Amino acid sequence: MTRDAATGFARTLVDEWVRAGVTFAAISPGSRSTPLALALANDGRVRLHVHLDERSAAFFALGLGKATGRPAIVLCTSGTAAANFHPAVLEAHHSRTPLLVCTADRPPELRHSGAGQIIDQVKLYGDAVRWFVDAEPPTDRAGVGASWRALAARAAAEALGPPAGPVHVNLGFREPLVPTGDPLVDAPGRADGQPWTRVTRAPALPDDETVEHLAARVAETPNGVVVAGWGARASTEVVDRFARAAGWPVLADPLSNLRTGPESISTYDALLRDERFAATHPPQVAVRLGALPTGRALNAWLDAHRVPQIVVDPDHPWRDPSHAATEVLAVEANPLLDAVTRSLRGAPASFWRDGWLEAERVARRVIDTVLDDERSEPFEGRIARDVVGAVTPLATLVVASSMPVRDVESFAAARRDIHFVANRGVSGIDGFVSTVLGIAAARRSSDPPVVALCGDLCFLHDANGLLGAAERGIDATFLVIDNGGGGIFSFLPQAKLPEHFESLFATPQPVDIGAVAQLHRLTVHRVEKAMFLTAALDAATRAGGVQVVLVRTDRAANAARHDEVWQAVATAIDAIAVPE
Repeated sequence: MTRDAATGFARTLVDEWVRAGVTFAAISPGSRSTPLALALANDGRVRLHVHLDERSAAFFALGLGKATGRPAIVLCTSGTAAANFHPAVLEAHHSRTPLLVCTADRPPELRHSGAGQIIDQVKLYGDAVRWFVDAEPPTDRAGVGASWRALAARAAAEALGPPAGPVHVNLGFREPLVPTGDPLVDAPGRADGQPWTRVTRAPALPDDETVEHLAARVAETPNGVVVAGWGARASTEVVDRFARAAGWPVLADPLSNLRTGPESISTYDALLRDERFAATHPPQVAVRLGALPTGRALNAWLDAHRVPQIVVDPDHPWRDPSHAATEVLAVEANPLLDAVTRSLRGAPASFWRDGWLEAERVARRVIDTVLDDERSEPFEGRIARDVVGAVTPLATLVVASSMPVRDVESFAAARRDIHFVANRGVSGIDGFVSTVLGIAAARRSSDPPVVALCGDLCFLHDANGLLGAAERGIDATFLVIDNGGGGIFSFLPQAKLPEHFESLFATPQPVDIGAVAQLHRLTVHRVEKAMFLTAALDAATRAGGVQVVLVRTDRAANAARHDEVWQAVATAIDAIAVPE
């Protein structure tokens, strides 16, 4: 009796992935991927999103993974379609985001034969995946069902890590690609609905020796700091208790979601731009959680030759671009810091911490005063501060690379009740729109909104992500800062090359961002005065659907306003006696 292996294989993969907790998939149209596309479409347990552009599909799935902590499936046909997944695969790898990358392929006998729509997809993404499998084209043979289930179970487990990341499943399908009508190859799963293989990985807990070592280091070092960046994987309560017990300030990038507590210094970027303050406040040691923050001032202050740095990272990769780490503690941050806190004797008097907190009060007041002046033209630093301050409690704020992420770090005050997300694995602007929509697709109707802050080039770079956005039932508001090009280059040495600056670096673009949004049937709210920003953002988020708030700024004026803020902070700090 002839049995349909391709359909049975595809349905088995989907069933096993659902058992592992997968609930979303993003696919792009294609012929060779038909068996798995039909299996996903016919399984009512998977929410399916179809994208014309494979790059957008992959970043959409990446956003789903960032939002849920579980891998989403992204599927394409063979050939260059698979190559278009590569940017999202790289971001998933470096940001430790789970992702199931499924690329359809020709069967082995057609490879290297000149057949159409074929490239070498074997290990296409190199080392940027947690696991690669070139699946055998489905055939009807004894015991094949168990091997199919084992493959799917391992793929899901490897994507979850640790560290989490992308898994590449290359699927060679022979024709016929559509169901034949024959009985399916039998591949029953576990009777209790559990995954074929359940993988349990114990957390990396610190031993007594590690706790005692760090506690002794903290106790003998009054002038220390906690530095936190994205991927910190620590709770605000634990970090706050540790900082109080140590008498240390917390210098936390908002993307760490740790810029929240009473020991947190939201103005460290402005403070450390003041050479006098930076020189008179050198730390004796830094305990680092997650990646380094974005700003250059802090990273320069953490001098690799002068400041011992202890990196806490349970996944133990080398997240140390400045080559400054003197120790890496490959343990979970929460139990480590909790245990060290218990070893310390209360909250000591700390002139060091008090000096930082006094500087924070002064700098915060100065920054807000300068931002709130009577000039009506929108300033990007104020936009970043106001967006962070205005979004609904418990909302998710997705921040783009380039200037938005830096302005949020530099100007936003501490806020405990929102969640920050960004593509900082490789810090690119590509795929931002699709990532935001993927994050928004994971939310329930009762969840707080998703707001995204980005620049015009970032928005345009992934304009294909807007295809069909209005029909996906997604609520997301994009606040787009349109400064007519790449604003970040105005702050870099390239700005001193007037002959080529505009054409090669600033890349001015004449596109009407609002018209692009309206082309995709999105509502556009144009903001011309700084004072109207928060009202426009509130109206957009309340309206639901995919909305765009568009704010026009001037690149040259923006760079000058940044300098004005830094100088005002330096003047105020230098005029007071800040304890060292």
